[in-house]
Amino acid sequence: MWADYLIFLLKTVTIVVAIGSVVILVVGAATRHRDDDDKGHIKVEDLSKKLDRVRQRLEEAMATDHKLLKKQRKAEKKAEKQEAKVRAKSDQDSANAKPTAWVVDFKGDMSASQVKSLAETVTAIVTIAQPGETVLIRLESPGGVVHGYGLAASQLARLKQHGLKLEIVVDKVAASGGYMMAALADRIIAAPFAVVGSIGVVAQLPNIHRFLKKNDIDVELHTAGEFKRTLTMIGENTDAGRAKFKEDLENTHRLFKEHVAKARPSLDIDAVANGEFWYGSDAVENGLVDEISTSDDVILKLHDAHRVMKVSFETPKPLAKRLSIGVMAMFDDVLARLSSRHTPYF
Repeated sequence: MWADYLIFLLKTVTIVVAIGSVVILVVGAATRHRDDDDKGHIKVEDLSKKLDRVRQRLEEAMATDHKLLKKQRKAEKKAEKQEAKVRAKSDQDSANAKPTAWVVDFKGDMSASQVKSLAETVTAIVTIAQPGETVLIRLESPGGVVHGYGLAASQLARLKQHGLKLEIVVDKVAASGGYMMAALADRIIAAPFAVVGSIGVVAQLPNIHRFLKKNDIDVELHTAGEFKRTLTMIGENTDAGRAKFKEDLENTHRLFKEHVAKARPSLDIDAVANGEFWYGSDAVENGLVDEISTSDDVILKLHDAHRVMKVSFETPKPLAKRLSIGVMAMFDDVLARLSSRHTPYF
């Protein structure tokens, strides 16, 4: 019996491996023959239609007079057709239609790797949006590299330069580089316990010079320019190098403070630019945030008077990357479950 089972198992594994190999070859061939245009594309989602569909389903589920509801649906469809005709007319006539509100998601990491997608999205919006229309950024970022978030903030500044109204809503966190981006908004909205602020600069690096010296390992570092290198991981650091490194951090902090102060002139920058962070409710009191709400409610309010469209730049992910993302998500879930026994919750 066990011999038969082993033979069956080997056959099954062979078939699965063969099918998997064929799939990988097909996907690989398709990937190699992609055009440059397939490296990414703009995706547009009509959030207004999505909200209307949700409302209609709820109304249908709760309706007691189905004849009346059917009549209302007929009237709504007629109104939608009329609105479509208005949009199809000349620019002068279409001015009577609802203005568009544009929604963009930005979920930043330490390396600000999403900046390219943000740049493509901003470019798409400014080519079609009318001056005075609203762009809502749903921002989530704990900050990261200075040059990356500096460029991300510059991309948001482009929206304002094209005459668009910029609103940023923070549901979870916009700290350090995240707040550098948020500060540019005409209005900053945050959830009650969203983390904002952290206007400061930090840098750290290990130094293994003493370990190398103890093991008779020499390291030679040659530079042209007194401050080409200040602190290193393997060389012997000096007090002069440490002082210069600290001076560079202070200069970066000064630029950060000037950026925020220019964007929000009513803010007491010296009081809030000490690296400290605040929750949304407290952030309103010191001027870091203008209003307390969530992105869901902000979009609902926009939906009353706007056609709400979500815009994003999507890049195709190779099969191997999609599989690795799934495996990492499973691994993170297991770790979270194991650590939850010892982690306090709020």
